[in-house]
Amino acid sequence: MAWRRTRDAARRARRPARHGRHGREGRSPVVRPPLPPLDTRVERFDLAVGTAAEFLRSAWEELREVSFEIADMPPATDDDGIPRWQVLTDAKRIILYRLPIERLSHLHRNDELHRRMMIESCVFRAAAEYLDRDPWDLGPERFRFF
Repeated sequence: MAWRRTRDAARRARRPARHGRHGREGRSPVVRPPLPPLDTRVERFDLAVGTAAEFLRSAWEELREVSFEIADMPPATDDDGIPRWQVLTDAKRIILYRLPIERLSHLHRNDELHRRMMIESCVFRAAAEYLDRDPWDLGPERFRFF
């Protein structure tokens, strides 16, 4: 015998859209809406170094072939102090050490703007050491309006 749908079964099957399978309110979806990307200190440091390096490469012909690299910590040495960067002129490399720059630098204010300015100043000072110039000479067009 074949099963036949009756009117009562058809009425029961049509529930209001606001009810779920068991007559309860709808629940949240399993997949949530997309969350904003995580903004970590490492990514902010990479972005600050990358933008400063691109500015310097566009302004100075001598820096176009130079590789700006980021490492966490410098190799252990017996010297006094911890270097913030290392300039390898023969290999055309500038290595910036993230942890000493972030943790050992003293900021006037501990906010996002001052942290970025401190990172960019380290990139400028490392590039100035590579070029054997003063860091203020690297971006003369930036300070023309003063």
